[in-house]
Amino acid sequence: MTQTITANRLENLWDDAKAASMNESEKLLYRSNLLGSDKRVTNYGGGNTSAKVMETDPLTGDQAEVLWVKGSGGDIGSMKMDGFATLYMDRLRALKGKYRGVEHEDEMVGYLPHCTFALNPRAASIDTPLHAYVPRKHVDHVHSDAIIAIAASVNSRELTAEIFGDEIGWLPWKKPGYELGLWLEKFATENPQAKGCVLESHGLFTWADDARDCYLTTLDIINKAAAWLEAKTADAAPFGGVKRPTLEPTQRREVAARLMPVIRGLISKERHKVGHFDDQPAVLEFTCSQMLETLAPLGTSCPDHFLRTKIRPLVVDFDPANPDLDKTIEGLADAVAAYRDDYAAYYDRCKHDDSPAMRDPNAVVYLVPGVGMITFALDKATARISGEFYVNAINVMRGASSVSTYQGLPEQEAFDIEYWLLEEAKLQRMPKPKSLAGRVALVTGGAGGIGAATAERFLREGACVMLADIDADALKEVHEGFAARHGRDVVRSVQMNVTDEHQVTGAYAAMAVEFGGIDILVSNAGIASSAPVEETSLALWNKNMDILSTGYFLVSREAFRNFRVQDIGGSVIFVASKNGLAASPNASAYCTAKAAEIHLARCLALEGAGAGIRVNVVNPDAVLRGSRIWEGDWLDQRASTYGTDKEGLEEMYRQRSMLKRSVLPEDIAEGAYFFASDLSAKSTGNILNVDAGNVQAFTR
Repeated sequence: MTQTITANRLENLWDDAKAASMNESEKLLYRSNLLGSDKRVTNYGGGNTSAKVMETDPLTGDQAEVLWVKGSGGDIGSMKMDGFATLYMDRLRALKGKYRGVEHEDEMVGYLPHCTFALNPRAASIDTPLHAYVPRKHVDHVHSDAIIAIAASVNSRELTAEIFGDEIGWLPWKKPGYELGLWLEKFATENPQAKGCVLESHGLFTWADDARDCYLTTLDIINKAAAWLEAKTADAAPFGGVKRPTLEPTQRREVAARLMPVIRGLISKERHKVGHFDDQPAVLEFTCSQMLETLAPLGTSCPDHFLRTKIRPLVVDFDPANPDLDKTIEGLADAVAAYRDDYAAYYDRCKHDDSPAMRDPNAVVYLVPGVGMITFALDKATARISGEFYVNAINVMRGASSVSTYQGLPEQEAFDIEYWLLEEAKLQRMPKPKSLAGRVALVTGGAGGIGAATAERFLREGACVMLADIDADALKEVHEGFAARHGRDVVRSVQMNVTDEHQVTGAYAAMAVEFGGIDILVSNAGIASSAPVEETSLALWNKNMDILSTGYFLVSREAFRNFRVQDIGGSVIFVASKNGLAASPNASAYCTAKAAEIHLARCLALEGAGAGIRVNVVNPDAVLRGSRIWEGDWLDQRASTYGTDKEGLEEMYRQRSMLKRSVLPEDIAEGAYFFASDLSAKSTGNILNVDAGNVQAFTR
């Protein structure tokens, strides 16, 4: 049984008692989830697992040998049973008669659906032959950093033999596909003592005839490689030693907060992108090292790494020893343009007659010496995962360069994977982006009824949301609810008082680091007060003005500053009130402040139009349910003003409206979504009343 040798070793997590009641396909899922739970074994979405299982044919009732293998696009760490493709082994073997040679191997993918067992809708991946033809019941394919460090060394064959002897074999680089499956079959057949094989520049295959044995073999081989690397590199300075200093954590985030909106604006002209920042020790070690300039241009080796991180990263011109951030920012436009030109030249050098059109030429990975790594993608999860893949690549480069010479994929091989027609077909099958995909929104008063409903609406449409609220407890509760429903990648929160200039700028800086910038501001934080004018204290008057006027000014001013840095437009939505247009008794401070909000929005619409910044207003009325401003004194005061009680106030408001309907937080959220989305792309300076009809609030 494999045991934990040091903190860096993989531990055997297999539970015999748990596995005892499982059938073979369930053991496969159990093994897969265990392997995929540790990024030292394989990265998200990387690798695949399989088992050859005897099943009852649903048509004949006879026993049939069936290959269970991870389907296309899955992740072994989080997949369920429906993530496996199932195929008849006799039909997979029959495919050999259809194979016309390596020039035609892509056509073999088209035959895989004809091998499907039990009408399973899960598409089989291009790696299916690599599992099908290995003459063992259980096969694991993983992308361990320790193994790929060996596989990506120029003398990987010799290193593999030195570490594993004849226990693990070696095959030269070959693009995944049918031919590689035949290579693996030949190796395993001719070397029956072997427990697996290292694929040059790619990863590890291991096999056994028992699920548990296969799992333990995978762990043992990775641990053996890790132990060998540690012993060989114990006295070596990683990446040739330190060349640049590392900034302090606060400084690193400050630099990232300045850089990320600029980069985001430069690369989001066609489609909005979301950013991720990573300053973990492995990243800092690499970006501050002697070998950064020589290794970074080589790109990654493993195909999974490469597909997520592009041909190479962009190294930002920043000197942490003599930081001049303004100079760095001034040079970003030229650096991004140069990267795009270089990528276009790479495409032109390597393209084939039938290659898909050139895709987005912008970098995915941005390395900032002394600061960390920034990644951008069309959504937050992909940006984060791309960063994780590049950390894997860093670990590989560290190991390979310490024991040998690191080599990335040859340029043409890299291109042929990136622009593989099968990969293009997979991209074309992806669902259409949601309407707010790639957009980042700040919602003030985000823990209240209207704020939370608006955030929920945005999240459902694919936006990333930063919730801001002064109430820390309510903010935490709402944040956790969103994270549980929509995933932790897409929601962040910050405690913020909209009247505190320092807190407002801090919130925008935090949002820049977490998501890369901002596209939508929903200014919604509010209070409500009720008192006859002669009983309205100066403090009460100022409190309304501070929150509802000055607060809206501060968050809008900072939004405008960020919008102009990005130069990709933006949308500001003020949640004002019917009271900003129609006076109400005993609420002069509140009504006046709300009127100021509306006029501020008009002014901002004038100022922002030339930069594509739209500013609009949603005017609610009498939103009682879920709204915290209706808690406590305000509710009592308004009930007293209208001569009713708490229970009768909502009915009174409903009957007062022209449509005789209650207005809910979700109704206001729908108005905010309209102004945030491209549905209103030609609207600015507008007011949308969501009040069930109030003639006094008509804007004309």
